[in-house]
Amino acid sequence: MEVNTRELILDILLEVEKDGRQSQTVIGNVLDKYQFLPKNDRSFITRISEGTIEYRIQLDYIINRVSSVKVKKMKPVIREILRMSVYQMKYMDSVPDRATVNEAVKLAQRKGFHNLKSFVNGVLRNAGRRMDEITWPDRKSNPVKYMSVCYSMPEMLVEQWCREYGDETCEKMLVSFLKHRPLTVRICRTGHNTEQTIRKLQNQGVTVTKAPYATDGYVLEEYDHLGGLKAFTDGEIQVQDTSSMLVAQAANPASGDFVLDLCAAPGGKSLHAADLMEDTGIVEARDVSDYKVSLIRENIDRLGLKNIRTQVRDATVYSPGDAGSADIVLCDVPCSGYGVIGKKPDIKYHASRERQESLQKLQREILKNAASYTKDGGTLIYSTCTIERAENIDQVQWFIKHFPFQLESLDPYLDQKLRQETTKEGYLQLLPGISDCDGFFLARFKKQENI
Repeated sequence: MEVNTRELILDILLEVEKDGRQSQTVIGNVLDKYQFLPKNDRSFITRISEGTIEYRIQLDYIINRVSSVKVKKMKPVIREILRMSVYQMKYMDSVPDRATVNEAVKLAQRKGFHNLKSFVNGVLRNAGRRMDEITWPDRKSNPVKYMSVCYSMPEMLVEQWCREYGDETCEKMLVSFLKHRPLTVRICRTGHNTEQTIRKLQNQGVTVTKAPYATDGYVLEEYDHLGGLKAFTDGEIQVQDTSSMLVAQAANPASGDFVLDLCAAPGGKSLHAADLMEDTGIVEARDVSDYKVSLIRENIDRLGLKNIRTQVRDATVYSPGDAGSADIVLCDVPCSGYGVIGKKPDIKYHASRERQESLQKLQREILKNAASYTKDGGTLIYSTCTIERAENIDQVQWFIKHFPFQLESLDPYLDQKLRQETTKEGYLQLLPGISDCDGFFLARFKKQENI
């Protein structure tokens, strides 16, 4: 069966752009379908698909300077062919420009745009000639525009982060978002031996290194396909971001605890908490839909943990029967996700003030219910994968003002490198490019006991 890898890439880009589907999911589905392709072909598909999406703003800037027709006026198929081709010309030295141009022209014809093959050819040849001459916006007179184009980030977000964190920190974050992010996993404790799991991975040619900050976190590289790793199919490892592992660490569940995770899918934090309790107590992992809960269930079945159950439940809808029931409530709320743009670049293209405000209201509804479910003297962990102050420290301040909770030091549960003034107070803001992980926020609260 002959497969045109560039056509697969084009189909991925069109699906992400037209349907607004998450690029990670679309790319993953294609790679699963074409597992029979050689590793270098699948790597080629991944690299160009991810890179074209990641650098879209910059690529459009370049195309607009070498084309008589602006990007916004182009037909979607032609626009994506030009984007993916300019990405190859700028960032992939292994592919000669001439080959990239020829393949782009063939792809346009293959998709029925015979009348536009000369246009595609002309724009790309012009781009090849002028690539090194194209100048970015002036950094001094317009730093926001400069950083937006240079690091391919919407101006709204650049402006916001410059205001909140300063130009220097903002630029460090933008640089970090564009860096390669290897896979991080948590090695499970229950029924397994960490050293044996590492050896099992290494025996399959995987490079295993310790991840920063997280006690059970490891970085995996030089593997072909996750599903082909015996340690994965045997339930010894769980894919989880380093920063995400800090939630269960900070919760520090004791043997026999009842842990309630209100927004659990795909289940990493719930599974981690259950693993830390070593087959005692119970973790109830909830999420809003059958589909999301099915993702949690898949991971539970693969890991074989017995002290965790699932339930379809909307965290914004109050459940009177759960009042005062949980020793620990995990409240990892839906958020803007700006801290993980490095892994999910399409997030930045959906950013808006209206969406942020809507999420803040949603977060407060969930926190209000979480407060009720926590036992007197119990622990509530609030977390997000964003770097927005309005969704993080502002929510913490609102919460302790309206509910009988107080912040509790995170220092006993964190790696020495993460301890700072705020962690002593009870919260931690991780910034990409400043910390060696994704952007993430974490706060630990204790519910005051009635006297």
